[in-house]
Order: sequence, then C-alpha cells, then structure tokens
Amino acid sequence: MSTSTRSSQEVIAQFDQYVIPNYRRYPICLVRGEGSHVWDAEGNRYLDLFPGWGCNILGYSPKRVAEAVKEQVDRLIHVPNTWYMEPQGEFAEALCTRSFGKAFFCNSGAEANEGAIKLARLHTPPEKYKVITFQNGFHGRTFAAVSATAQPKYHDGIQPIMPGFLYAPHNDLNAVKELIDDETAGILIEPVQGEGGVNTPADGFLQGLRQLCDEHNLLLMFDEVQTCMGRTGNWFAYQTFGVQPDIMTLAKGVAGGVACGAIICRDEIAPSLRPGMHASTFGGNPMAMAAGLATVQTIEEEDLIPHAMRMSARFRQHFEKLKEELPIIGEIRVCGMMIGLDLTIPATPAVGKCMERGLLINATHDTVVRLLPALNVTEEQVDAGCAILADVLREMADPAV
Repeated sequence: MSTSTRSSQEVIAQFDQYVIPNYRRYPICLVRGEGSHVWDAEGNRYLDLFPGWGCNILGYSPKRVAEAVKEQVDRLIHVPNTWYMEPQGEFAEALCTRSFGKAFFCNSGAEANEGAIKLARLHTPPEKYKVITFQNGFHGRTFAAVSATAQPKYHDGIQPIMPGFLYAPHNDLNAVKELIDDETAGILIEPVQGEGGVNTPADGFLQGLRQLCDEHNLLLMFDEVQTCMGRTGNWFAYQTFGVQPDIMTLAKGVAGGVACGAIICRDEIAPSLRPGMHASTFGGNPMAMAAGLATVQTIEEEDLIPHAMRMSARFRQHFEKLKEELPIIGEIRVCGMMIGLDLTIPATPAVGKCMERGLLINATHDTVVRLLPALNVTEEQVDAGCAILADVLREMADPAV
C-alpha cells in the first residue's frame, strides 16, 4: 500500500524542475520500506537485494534503529564536537571493542577515506606523500578519494587529478613492490572490491601487503566502506582474511542506513589526527551514533552474521546450479553478502528486466550483476529473488525464450 499522496510522475516533474540531474534515476518514486521490501508511490512492491546500495544492511526501517533515532531526536539532534556526548562514546566503544584502536566519525565513505589519507600523511614524515591503490578499486567521489580510485572513467572531465596516487594491478604483489619508494606513505585497498566487480583477494595477497608495509614502514589502510558490519562473515573483512590494517574506513551499513562514516586506527596513530588538522561538522552527531549502536545491537541479538552466511551459501547454491545451465555466467563471486555474477555479456539490461518483475539489483563493471542483500534477508526472499534473476538471465541468454 502506498503512503504517498502524489504519483511518481508528479514527483519526477518536481525533480526535473528543481534538482540537479547528476543521477540516472529510475522512473519510480519509492515511499516506504520494510525489511527487504520497498513500495513505490503507486503501491507496487519490490524485493530489494541491493537495498540502499549496501547502506541498508538491516533492510528498510529496521525497528530497533528507527526507535533509537526517534528517541534520540527527542533529546538531541546535533551537538558540535567541541562538546562530549554520550552516544558517540558508546558507539566508538562498540566499534573498537569489536575491532581495534580508536574511532573518528564523519558522514560518508568518501569523507572517511579523505580523512584516512590525511591521517597517513600526517603520521608519516613530510617527504612521504604517495599512496598506492589498485586498479578497479573505488574510494569515493570527493577529490582525493576519486584520485585514489584507479578507474579512468571517474577522472573524465576533472583532470588533472590530485597527485600522489599510484595504481597497481589487483593481486599483483610484485607490481606493488616496484611502486614503493622513499616517498610512499601507505597502501589503500578494499579487502573486497565492490564497485570493481566483487573482486576478492588472491590467497596471500593481503598478507603480502601487510609484510611490505612492515618492511618499508608504511601504513596499511583498508577501505571497509562496503565490507563492514558483518557483510563478509565477520564484523570486519580484515577479520575474514586474517590481516589487520593500521587504519580502516567504514560507512554504508555502519549505522543501519543513517548517514555515517568512521575511521578506525591503531592507538599509536590516533594522536596524529591532532586538534585543528581535521574535523567533521556533522560527524558523530547523536542521531547517527544512536542508529549505529542500535545496528550493532540488532546484529548481535538477532545472530545475523551466522544467518547471513547461511543465506550466502543459499545464494551460491542457486547460482552454481544456474551456471551449469547458462554459459553466459562466467564466474560466481561470493564473499558473505557481497555477491557478483560475472557475465560474458553486458549486465546492465538485467537491472531493468528484474525491476519490471519486482526485483531490484545492480550491475557494475559492465558485465557484473551485483547483490548486496540485507543481513536479515529470509530464505523465501533469497529463493524468490534468485528465481526472478534466473528467468531474466535465461531471457538474456536466449531472447527467444
């Protein structure tokens, strides 16, 4: 049932008049969500296996998060970071006791990565300013973050980009070694590349990066914007792969869909982000902190990480069976609730075809169907979504079907 008093077309007309058209939007106005389902203004229901582009890690409007935000709004919405506030300390403790070190809060993944890059340069000698990143990676849209992103399409029209970033092929330790010199401050990598096509690290690759950083006195930074909060089977992906970074960045699902980003760093690095050198006006605001703490509590009390891994295995089972049937499926990439199907044909048409059937998914890196389901997705939703996607891929493999 729709809760909107206006049609999608009326909302779209308003956007056309007043909103900068920098997004390619689908001609649908979403008005309400619950769990892994969302409804549009006309009352049509969709099963969303890519909710909030990974931000809605508990699905739409998770009860505990919504209640925590409502309660916090009645007390304090915003407090400047020149004051102490209880929710920020509580959420910092919740994150750091499940990982390491100390936390700094901001509002987004790009902002977290900007801060991490700045922290790396502040913590190392002045002559060290270079950061090595990886082809097909993605670190955000702000200027340093997009400069760190080794995908030329994101640099189109904004060159020259910020200097100091060197790009290595993913999973190539020798290439990384060749890029390290006396001006290198650190290495920044997504433990699992999301936008680049759900690319997982080769055996020993992250361990090799850790060793290189230790040998050359560099900082190892993990961009866990997509991989945090249980998505890969542990609270953080570094735990999944057994390699601890010096700095890691979090966002997307960290506060259950409320805008929030964070930097976690080792205790001895934290003082380098000294007063006056970095800040975030809305970062760590009480509303986001309450949402983040409620997210942690929900994941633990509902035992969602083990549940998500069972659902991950269920997705894999569906797609491995489908791969035997359809030669257009080249590779299946599953790391917890990060799922990619690399096709031998363009993947973008699958998004529209699935949407017509009531399923929301994503396509990235030209040929990869990407899913970032909520941790609490149900067996029935997994089965229903996979059935729709299977029908769509069969049609794409043979348009005569």
